[in-house]
Amino acid sequence: EYATSYTAPPTVSIAEKSYTGPATVIIQGLGIGMLSCVPPVLCVVVAILAAHALMGVYGIAVCAVGMLSTLGVTLATDAFGPVADNAGGIAEMSEEVSDKTRDTTDSLDALGNTTAATGKGFAIGSAVLTALALMNAFADAVGLDQVNLLDEVVLPGIILGAALPFVFAALTMLSVGSAAESIIYECRSQLNEKWERGAPLDSQKCVDICTTESVKEMVIPGLLAIFTPVVVGLMIGPRSLLGLLAGSISSGFLLAVMMSNAGGAWDNAKKYVGKGMLHPENKHPKKTDEYKAVVVGDTVGDPFKDTSGPALNILIKLMSVVSLVIAPLMTTNGGDDPTGNWPKNRWWHGLIILGVLSIFVFAYYTVIGSMATLHDKEDIDQKAKTRKNAKEMQNRGSMGSLKSLEGKTIEEGAKVEEKILTHREAKAPTTV
Repeated sequence: EYATSYTAPPTVSIAEKSYTGPATVIIQGLGIGMLSCVPPVLCVVVAILAAHALMGVYGIAVCAVGMLSTLGVTLATDAFGPVADNAGGIAEMSEEVSDKTRDTTDSLDALGNTTAATGKGFAIGSAVLTALALMNAFADAVGLDQVNLLDEVVLPGIILGAALPFVFAALTMLSVGSAAESIIYECRSQLNEKWERGAPLDSQKCVDICTTESVKEMVIPGLLAIFTPVVVGLMIGPRSLLGLLAGSISSGFLLAVMMSNAGGAWDNAKKYVGKGMLHPENKHPKKTDEYKAVVVGDTVGDPFKDTSGPALNILIKLMSVVSLVIAPLMTTNGGDDPTGNWPKNRWWHGLIILGVLSIFVFAYYTVIGSMATLHDKEDIDQKAKTRKNAKEMQNRGSMGSLKSLEGKTIEEGAKVEEKILTHREAKAPTTV
């Protein structure tokens, strides 16, 4: 709450960095997000130590259930933000409401970002405690009472596990970027068609692109979360898989907290500047360069707090559950014999699964890549440039030029516009 509240010093510091452009806004937001990891980590560490001292591993599991028992409050706080945000969007599109209504919904949306960050903190903390209890259950299922960190397979497993949340977050971020790019070009294409032929705008196409891209892009992250424990466990063994779980829980917890808090802080920094609190004397704060800078930060923060951050909770818990399910496969007799008798000749089972998955991923991206060409980007950009130049001519009062463009296609309009600009340059006085 402190890191994301739009009147608290962390968020205000991000807004003040807008004086020097969007780069410093992003740098400050990342720093605030990283520092915000310290208090939750300390709280979770104290909770784990206290629960284990009282009741052992069972105490940790009960502690996780206790955090999950706040599900009703967590859902309410998470739902508050999107409801307020959508209400603000409706108010902005409606011509019947005043600017004061939009200001009110902006304040509610800013509060919603803070409540959402608080709810995500509860979800992340409970996910870590749940995954820790499941990891202990997995160790018990494979007969591992203790693991030596100096073991030749444990440390590589920890490093690999620590890298998985970054890979998972990168895939989700890239998916958001790809879907956003497709929607942008669809909007440009429709605006070009409206300028050229007066075609009506169709928002349903943008919704279709968003939902289709979401379904397509979730396949690879899902396979990563499910089959990574299977491949590591079968190829290297249960000790390495235990290290994998420990590394993914540690780095996933920190990355999820950082992304959620940084995204909320960026969003509320935009609200802070947009409400005129950075320049109280300015009656149009949303038309300043400072507001443009914080909008860039908010654009980066949205996939942070709404996509990658919450998705890491699923990664942590799903990998722990999958590991516990396949635990009997990593003993010599379905769990009856000690794990110390783990046969070294079973590595090829995991290698076969890894090979099949690699072929599937390559084929999937090949097919998706061939289907992903929805728009002719160069043609759309050229037409959009011509359309924007025509609007600039309109703003300058070039009514005669506009009349010459009416009823013409984009290509014909470009030729007419070029002739007009050439004629103006020829009449312009030469200065030395």
